[in-house]
Amino acid sequence: MSERSAAPGSLALVESLVNTLDIESGADALDTADGRARFGLTEEEVPGARELRESLRAALLAHAGHPAHAQVTPLGELLAAAPLRVTVDAADGSAALAPADAGRLPARVAAAVAEALIAGTWLRLKSCEAPTCHWAYYDRSPAGRGRWCSMQVCGARAKMRRYRAK
Repeated sequence: MSERSAAPGSLALVESLVNTLDIESGADALDTADGRARFGLTEEEVPGARELRESLRAALLAHAGHPAHAQVTPLGELLAAAPLRVTVDAADGSAALAPADAGRLPARVAAAVAEALIAGTWLRLKSCEAPTCHWAYYDRSPAGRGRWCSMQVCGARAKMRRYRAK
């Protein structure tokens, strides 16, 4: 739904996972083989991926100052079981966190969150405040106060509702 550019670095994984569900239409990309293949998921892993997606959405709504959209398992609980390891580059000695099992989506998401936390970008990944949207977007506004995934769609709708309510 958003015309914004993708989130930086590994946050793009988190953003694209959250955006697999179009709340307005009910279409879920994880229902399709192509949608599952984008994340390396089997059909048996889809329920866990959906639980992770909705916990991520709740965290992203919190980043924007909004309450959770539904009762979800706390993200910290889901990611606690995702093993990470420290990698050190032999050439320059730089260190990074990497998923211990790169094939598992929760481990890749945990590594992405850890990387974004270190980079200071985690809190800029937000969820649109529109209740029929909740699309994930990366807030590049100078003050970090973006509210909608798209000013042309969700922002315009919200402003029109406020105008008509007056």
